[in-house]
Amino acid sequence: MVGPSVDDIKVSLQKFGLYDYVVFLLMLLSCMIIGIYFGFIKKKVKKGGAEADYLVGGRQMSVIPVSLSLIASFISGISLLGTPTEIYVYGIQYMYIVGGVITMGFIMMYFYLPVFHNLQLTSTYQYLQTRFDKRMRLFGSVLFTFATMAWLPIVIYVPALAFNQVTGVNVHLITPLVCVICIFYTCVGGLKAVVWTDVVQTVLMFGAMALIIAKGTYDVGGFATVMDRAITSGRIEGPDLRFDLTTRHNIYSCVIGGVIYWLKTNAVSQNMIQRYLSLPSLRAAKQALWTFIAGTLFLLGLCCYSGLLIYAKYHDCDPLTTKLAVAKDQLLPLLVMDTLGDYPGLPGLFVAGVFSAALSSLSTGLNSMSAVVLEDFFKPFTNRPLSERATAIIMRAVVGVFGTICVGLVLVVEKLGAVLQLSMSLGSVSNGPLLGIFTLGVLVPWANGTGAIVGGTIGLVLMSWICFKAQLAIASGEMSFEPKPVNTQGCSYTYIASEPMSMLAANVTTTAAPPSEPEFALYHISYLWYTAMGALITIIIAVIVSFLVGANKPDEMNPKLFSPFIERILDRRRRRKVAHSQPRIELQDGRFP
Repeated sequence: MVGPSVDDIKVSLQKFGLYDYVVFLLMLLSCMIIGIYFGFIKKKVKKGGAEADYLVGGRQMSVIPVSLSLIASFISGISLLGTPTEIYVYGIQYMYIVGGVITMGFIMMYFYLPVFHNLQLTSTYQYLQTRFDKRMRLFGSVLFTFATMAWLPIVIYVPALAFNQVTGVNVHLITPLVCVICIFYTCVGGLKAVVWTDVVQTVLMFGAMALIIAKGTYDVGGFATVMDRAITSGRIEGPDLRFDLTTRHNIYSCVIGGVIYWLKTNAVSQNMIQRYLSLPSLRAAKQALWTFIAGTLFLLGLCCYSGLLIYAKYHDCDPLTTKLAVAKDQLLPLLVMDTLGDYPGLPGLFVAGVFSAALSSLSTGLNSMSAVVLEDFFKPFTNRPLSERATAIIMRAVVGVFGTICVGLVLVVEKLGAVLQLSMSLGSVSNGPLLGIFTLGVLVPWANGTGAIVGGTIGLVLMSWICFKAQLAIASGEMSFEPKPVNTQGCSYTYIASEPMSMLAANVTTTAAPPSEPEFALYHISYLWYTAMGALITIIIAVIVSFLVGANKPDEMNPKLFSPFIERILDRRRRRKVAHSQPRIELQDGRFP
């Protein structure tokens, strides 16, 4: 007797019912209510005017909601769905990036955060004009705009993929609906609405992941079973200590490359810095930083464990081989429907959690875009100050226009493959040069605007070539990564195998053959090194050019533009120079006073 087909199983798992839609719609409704509250009801403008209130919450926000907003903004649906997939397919090697995250916290706290917070900026790219010149401000703002527009469609696409897995609803039907709601509350309520919706969304994210893990672990036979199957399959392993730049994940790329990647995304990114600047003091900003790191590490831990749980659940019937999960990033939604599908409302909670992660990232990106476009594209090029009405129209129009463009770009993202590596790779095109420019600003007093723009341009061009070539190499099979072994011996349904020798109910273990050693090429390096490479190229070129055209004189620079320890060095040099320049008066007995 022939068993059910894989298509029958897919249909049977799509149990998204009335209660699930209610839970999902309640999440969207709560976001709209928060936007309406801060946009129309509690429309109290504090010091700094309507613009500061809309963009940085009047700089009077509290630590806890801002910390939760930082977590929600950074942990997008890309992380919620991409990280479990990464662990299921390749093992836990990626999770050694936690060492890089913690190190990033110390570097940001001492070198970057004090500069931006003490200057009380709205756009981080204002700093580039103050430190270098107007060209650098425009250069940084343009890079940020393109990077954000490349990232946000991926953020939107991921939860739509999850929704498709659990409901069967077309990706392009749900995407516009959810985005319109996000654009609405971001447009109406400004940063306060974004932060407080992020609080709701963070709670949903943690709740959804905890629920999946608790029920899923119980179903497979407990924590010990999950660990045993993960260890047996090689998914739990010690850090790879080989120093090889082409190894996708090893201890060096995860920790060193991870530090630099996270520095750009947290220490100098407008999306994140705008939240730190909404706090009233540097001390509060540092508290928010470490709360964010603790929460992010905890959520990454949940995502890692859920990847191991997916393997424990499907250890003898790989859903990627059988096409039960059509895309890699549908593995976690598949686990959810398999585990929680019989409990009305719980699949809805999961979808709400994943969409919460995406909405928080989308609203953060759009709010930051409104700040950058207003401060860096409009104000510097207007002959007279903008009225409050014109400012409000510009800020809200930016949110609407760029949000609409992002919805359209989802069609492009759909064709590009796994989301975690894709988002980190594409982001690194501009992330590396931008981090290099900001690092020059806060740490290298000799660097000037000409050096920075030449270094940034060369870094951008080279990183664009590397990322483009790497994506082509992956698509063509020139670059391939060895996955962990999977098995289809325990499948209880019929399927057409994804391997060339198709068979029904295949009784086979699939293990990737070791790849042949390719000839080394620069674009073969791990994607985790991209940001580091872009930053290093930018810094080296910028310093060389600065000295060739005439480097800055550190003693003539404003010390407030540099990291605290550089500021102290410059102050000491200035005091010493002043002391040496004063005439020494000889007393009658030959002594000097």
